[in-house]
Amino acid sequence: MAGEKGASNGDIGPAYSSGGEAPHEPGLGASRLRSCLRANLLVLLTVAGVIAGVAVGLGVRQLPGVLSPNEILYFSFPGELLLRLLKMIILPLVVCSLVAGAASLDPSALGRLGGWAMLFFLVTTLVASSIGVALAFIVKPGEGASPPTLLGQDNGVPQSKDVADSFLDLIRNIFPSNLVSAAFRSYATSYERVPMKKNITDEQGVIIENVTMIKLIRGGEVEGMNILGLVVFAIVFGIALRKLGAEGEILVKFFNSFNEATMVLVTWIMWYAPLGIMFLVAGKIVEMEDVVALFTSLGKYIICCFVGHAIHGLIVLPVIYFLFARKNPYRFLWGIFTALATAFGTSSSSATLPLMIKCVEENNGVSKHISRFILPIGATVNMDGAALFQCVAAVFIAQLNNMPLNFIQVITILVTATASSVGAAGIPAGGILTLAIILEAVGLPTNDISLILAVDWLVDRTCTVLNVEGDAFGAGILQAYTERMAGRVEAEELMEIKTDAADRGREAHAEEGSPLIKKGLPPTLVRVNSCEKESVM
Repeated sequence: MAGEKGASNGDIGPAYSSGGEAPHEPGLGASRLRSCLRANLLVLLTVAGVIAGVAVGLGVRQLPGVLSPNEILYFSFPGELLLRLLKMIILPLVVCSLVAGAASLDPSALGRLGGWAMLFFLVTTLVASSIGVALAFIVKPGEGASPPTLLGQDNGVPQSKDVADSFLDLIRNIFPSNLVSAAFRSYATSYERVPMKKNITDEQGVIIENVTMIKLIRGGEVEGMNILGLVVFAIVFGIALRKLGAEGEILVKFFNSFNEATMVLVTWIMWYAPLGIMFLVAGKIVEMEDVVALFTSLGKYIICCFVGHAIHGLIVLPVIYFLFARKNPYRFLWGIFTALATAFGTSSSSATLPLMIKCVEENNGVSKHISRFILPIGATVNMDGAALFQCVAAVFIAQLNNMPLNFIQVITILVTATASSVGAAGIPAGGILTLAIILEAVGLPTNDISLILAVDWLVDRTCTVLNVEGDAFGAGILQAYTERMAGRVEAEELMEIKTDAADRGREAHAEEGSPLIKKGLPPTLVRVNSCEKESVM
């Protein structure tokens, strides 16, 4: 009877024994384990891909004989395929998500969200730059460092560029002259030294030909997507579609449908990511020449960058998220682990963008309006990891050349690193291009960038992880902000409804109880003398 009664009450399974203890169900724990593994299968596969990539790369290095560059290229082909798939999806994802997001948001809400996002990105980048400078002065990575002669990276040093020309290039790229070419080319200033002849007549009347070399500015298009210009155009175009009203709804629906179809493609690509990441990591490990010599000469610099990235990514950003969102930041990090592992494998913020949008929406509950509007902007302008690494590199090069930095130069490094990170390309080694701007601003030799290039393949991976982590935390904070504002508005509306209902009830009660109290007039008390009333009667 007990068992039947339990079943009638909706309980599943046999009734409890007289001792009051529930019987042990061996299948319950197994089903929970299976559901947990199924929910986190992609994350676990990605972690396994990174670990397997390290193991495979170290195993291949132990084989007799050295792989030729062509053989390494063939070995890394599955990883190259992942990079190509992710880069293929960047353009439609960024343009469609930003157009649809800007068109769906009210202009005031759009400006408010964009303003808070830019403030968050600016503050976190400045904090990251400060951490980099402080660690570099504490650890002193430039003391005792020696240039590694084994890699020969001198040919990869970018051309030095004036600070003014760098920021003018940034403004030029915001307004691309051709949207089609902006999908694969961007503007960059270059210099050309040409001789200039000038005839000078001395005191004896002899004409002397004086030849001087002058530097001429030769700007032009270079390879690389102008994602900053595309982002600005997409936002402005989305605002224009909203201004059209009903006439622009068809185009807004088109971009929304295009965006959803793109996210389906991203879902398919995500399941290939663990295999691609494994071969990307393994290929880079096989490509290394002499790890011992590299860490011996630049070990303090590498450790300084890693410690700075760990402090900012595991302490500073989670604390900021907890203070604003009042949620567990490390659970949020677990939800985006697949995107972080992809960032480590690809070294590209832009290539990680599709997976990051998918992770924050499905695992961390960020709404589509926020994620697909904020994350593309963050992938373009938020470079916490790059700013930190650039500050460490600038102080490292100054220490290497025994050039003490004064307070003004340190402030210049902080401001320039924060500002130049906006224009840093979200591609592998993109921060190296903007490092030259910082070195020029404080008068440090740009030729020493070759030392940074020797270990950039390793440091750039943690830079990218920190960059995309900052983007995701920014989206999470804005989600908490919008939920809080929506709850406040609902509470105010509910309070107004309750107040109006109470007022109406009070007025109705007054009308029924005393005809002397009129609606809209202050109540007046009429006192009648009882004696006078009786005498009248």
